[in-house]
Amino acid sequence: MKRLLPTVLGIACLVVSAPAARAAEPDPAGIAFFEAKIRPVLVEQCISCHGAEKQRGNLRLDSKEAVLKGGDTGPALVPGKAKDSLLVQALHHKELKMPPKKKLPDAAIADFVKWVDMGAPDPRDGKPVLTKEIDWAAARQFWAFQPPRKGDLPKVQNAAWPKNGIDNYVLARLEAEKLRPVATADKRALIRRATFDLIGLPPTPEEVDAFVKDETPQAFETVIDRLLQSPHYGERWGRHWLDVARYAEDQAHTFAVTPNTSAWRYRDWVVSAFNQDMPYDRFIKLQLAADLIETDESERLKQLPALGFIGLGAQYYKNTDAARAIADELDDRVDTVTRGFLGLTVSCARCHDHKFDPIPTQDYYSLAGVFFSTKLANLPLATGEEIAKYQEGRKLVDALTKEVNQFVAVERDGLRQEHAGEIARYMQATWTYQARKRDNAKWSVGEQAKQDKLHVATLDRWVKYLEGNPKLKALDGWRQLPRGGTGAAATEEDVATAAQAFQKHVQEILAEKMPPADKDKTAVMTALFGDKGLFAPSEDELKAKLPPEKRERLVEMRRKLMEMEKESPAKLDAKFPIAHALSESNPIEMKVYVRGNPAKLGEPAPRRFPRILAGDAPTPFGTGSGRRELADAIASRDNPLTARVMVNRLWMNHFGRGLVGTPSNFGQLGERPTHPELLDYLASRFVESNWSIKAMHREIMLSATYQLSTASDDKNAEVDADNRLLWRMNRRRLDIESWRDSLLAVSGKLDRTIGGATFDLNGGNARRTVYAKVSRHELNGLLRLFDFPDANISSEKRTETTVPQQQLFVLNSPFVVDQAKALAARAQADTKDEGERVQRLFQLAYGRPAGDAELQLATRFLAAADPAEEPGKNKLTRWERFAQVLLGGNEFLYLD
Repeated sequence: MKRLLPTVLGIACLVVSAPAARAAEPDPAGIAFFEAKIRPVLVEQCISCHGAEKQRGNLRLDSKEAVLKGGDTGPALVPGKAKDSLLVQALHHKELKMPPKKKLPDAAIADFVKWVDMGAPDPRDGKPVLTKEIDWAAARQFWAFQPPRKGDLPKVQNAAWPKNGIDNYVLARLEAEKLRPVATADKRALIRRATFDLIGLPPTPEEVDAFVKDETPQAFETVIDRLLQSPHYGERWGRHWLDVARYAEDQAHTFAVTPNTSAWRYRDWVVSAFNQDMPYDRFIKLQLAADLIETDESERLKQLPALGFIGLGAQYYKNTDAARAIADELDDRVDTVTRGFLGLTVSCARCHDHKFDPIPTQDYYSLAGVFFSTKLANLPLATGEEIAKYQEGRKLVDALTKEVNQFVAVERDGLRQEHAGEIARYMQATWTYQARKRDNAKWSVGEQAKQDKLHVATLDRWVKYLEGNPKLKALDGWRQLPRGGTGAAATEEDVATAAQAFQKHVQEILAEKMPPADKDKTAVMTALFGDKGLFAPSEDELKAKLPPEKRERLVEMRRKLMEMEKESPAKLDAKFPIAHALSESNPIEMKVYVRGNPAKLGEPAPRRFPRILAGDAPTPFGTGSGRRELADAIASRDNPLTARVMVNRLWMNHFGRGLVGTPSNFGQLGERPTHPELLDYLASRFVESNWSIKAMHREIMLSATYQLSTASDDKNAEVDADNRLLWRMNRRRLDIESWRDSLLAVSGKLDRTIGGATFDLNGGNARRTVYAKVSRHELNGLLRLFDFPDANISSEKRTETTVPQQQLFVLNSPFVVDQAKALAARAQADTKDEGERVQRLFQLAYGRPAGDAELQLATRFLAAADPAEEPGKNKLTRWERFAQVLLGGNEFLYLD
């Protein structure tokens, strides 16, 4: 692929082009979003006033056509433009108010905004929905609920082309349509494709040259095996799974939750699981029930972070409607588990039986009950012995803390009589200070305390207290003293009398020697002698007043307490690393929430697996939450969906599109597989290989289908323009992680450290992007600009947008400029010859040498001088600008 044009080199500018736009297609993900988030609210809140029986404002909201038509004020919404939609404005309670009595929760309004902005997908055609019993036998005839069948490989005419079973299925389909595959990709394109696919980084020039020179039949297989053993493999494929797991480190729907500062442990666990080639069935079970699987303690601690799959899920405000917030959290768990592992949109049955798939509402609440019977927990990654030792230490800390507090309380109490005799002096000094301050703004509390021989900190407290006009009844006489101003101020004798009266009152309370029952007396004692009272000495003040032997005892107790608190801090997670996970709670059998309303309960929903998969009479889960049983059911070899869903995800990330184009929806609204027999073949092979993901990579990548070039063929394109039949490899754009990591890699600045705490992507860090912070509340701007998925929901695949801001980022971003400078410096350090230096730049950036035309253009550009009338305009040298052009070219961004 050589797309670097002369005009680009001539002006040292950059153009990033996009694949040709395709015709709009129905959006199954959008329909699923409508079913899960929008229809329930419309049914519960809107249809009673805007449905078939009643139409306030002549507005109906019970069909797509009616919503677009609108009512007296015009169309209810403008697809793709939430800000211009009356429905959204009404939900925000601006001029119009819907619902009129009570505004919807912010999260629900945000769902409507998102729905309208995505084009307002809506499957409702206005026809009444008839409730009917599910014909389970007929429902199980749907392709996704049938067990995968691994039949004989299909016969093909060109028997020399297939390299493995995958190719037989692909070629048989092509030959049936009288099509034939294009040629195999050249070796440079092939190693670049494989390296990005498996580790998300470009191959080095040395790796490319070694592969090109290797003429053995096993050359490509050797490359694949080397890449599968790389620790960077887990980083690449772990990130794919984190999309599905909607991994993030904070919350978008509440600020009351402490950020998940140890979320990275789940991310590292996923990376490690892929590197180890953990069997996929175990991978599933650990993410749902690692705390319940019997194993030795060290292994258990190693696997607990897997529970972050649920433990890092969404949390919602519970201040106004806790029941609905909890219901939303349960929905997040049900949706993530069922779409992620099973490819089923079970959440569409939250408020009503699924409109398209055989999932009754009761089955939804059967699964929700599993998670309703658990609680989020920060689990210490420590042995029972270590925790017991911590708890024992904590008891000693608490005991010593109590002893210190009692000692301090006794000593402070002993100072009461002494302080009680000083009350009048402090009050009189306060009055004098205030009078002096009116005449001399520079007069200070310290000077007043020195003059009256009083403790400066205590006097300062008295000044602030009395200036605050305290409401103590005993201070009525003090408050009534005239302050001057328009009349005469109180005399010194008047002040002394009022102060002495208050002091006498306090001494009388103290003489009672019993805690006063009178509220006014209690208030006086608290104000003067409480923990934050006027005579409550600080630690230093107390030490200064104590006799030497008591002072030494207090210092020693404080020192010992500090040492003990280091060993056993107040919080367990300050002592041990933690995993954001979940644990068992009281098992609860939920009842169906009628129309999704927690206040309206329907039939019981025992915790069990969905009937479409478990049979007509599913066995209820055991006495616990049922997580272990749920995990076993999902990971069962007899489950027709689990293996299919995962091999389809693997295929999608190798080819850019799955055999099923809706990776998280294998239901009626999802796309049908383009090669159903191939999908079943791969699913069967997956299970036969002990659920080995790496074995699937090898089989897919060693196929002739995977190794095809991206070249087009006019005859094939006439029949299959979208390449659904796989007659060529799809050209793919790098995602943001691979693109950013590649910029760092070719510039020589990439930090390849594996694992560890998260980092801020804005901080100039050179680590791989998989380790950057992912926020649900405010996603990093670079990630958002380049189509990183929304971590509030499970993501089945990345979208691809092409907007001007992306090109401007490449042209103007300090990050890209820095990598261009580093790349130019790297090439200059490698060789002194300018021609060789150009070749080195091409090899680093594209994995190939420059062509003759490219070399001539580069030579002319590098030799030219900047215009004399614009001296110093360019802050980059010509070598650095040339390097930036290469980094911004399509060939760097796209995979052939």
